Amino acid sequence: MNRKHLYPLLIVLVTVILYFVDTYVDRQQEEYPETNNSQTSYSEFDEGFLPTSTTGVVVPHQYYTLSYVEAHEQAEWVAYELKKNQIKNNDFKRPYFVQDRSVATGSADWRNYKNSGYDRGHLVPAADREFDYEAYHETFLTSNISPQNRDFNGGIWNKLEQKVRYWAKRHDGVFVVTGGILRDGLPTIGDERVSVPEEFYKIVLDKRKGEYKVLAFLIPNTSTTTSFYDYIVTVDKIEEKTGINFFPKLSEAEQQKMESSTDRSEW
Repeated sequence: MNRKHLYPLLIVLVTVILYFVDTYVDRQQEEYPETNNSQTSYSEFDEGFLPTSTTGVVVPHQYYTLSYVEAHEQAEWVAYELKKNQIKNNDFKRPYFVQDRSVATGSADWRNYKNSGYDRGHLVPAADREFDYEAYHETFLTSNISPQNRDFNGGIWNKLEQKVRYWAKRHDGVFVVTGGILRDGLPTIGDERVSVPEEFYKIVLDKRKGEYKVLAFLIPNTSTTTSFYDYIVTVDKIEEKTGINFFPKLSEAEQQKMESSTDRSEW
């Protein structure tokens, strides 16, 4: 067979393969179990520390809760408790990313990220939910991802996620809130115009002996060799940027004391 006929045949073959890959992924999505919100597992932290939502679209899942922003096609925050006994390393098969059926408007399709140059960055890390396969699988809903610079995702952000798991072990559990800073005018990717945050935040709350301690980070979505400790900020600063009240059920006095602190001496 000469090249004149070989190239068209290869193009047809590649097209057929891509079609069946997409079809298989779509079938995976169809088979993804519906979330039974009536069985959502709330802890003391979940009930008392969920942030406010700027959209009113709060979606509870069994192992975390999120607030979805349709205009940016991603969550403005995810919130969950990470307990000491949940830090496990199981060799689960990595599932496909699938759309979140619990988001009424539909979460962004994973294909928006193809060839975008950005990672499908988990907000709730899959490694935080390896204690149970369904919990692990739940982190692959597209409502739980946001476009992240690859060096950022695999570098400083990954190191911070590992540190949070260390703190969960050390402090017998922590409460975590994570998201990107969403605002008008951000660059977008894909047909659904998924916004690319310029910064990501992570807030870690520790409750020991009846006292609340918090550590907050605001990190640019770019490659860096600096330490995540260089990006410690007050919760107040993140609230100013997002319009979110992260701990609305605490008293004003408790919020003022906790949210203005950048002290990491006890962490």
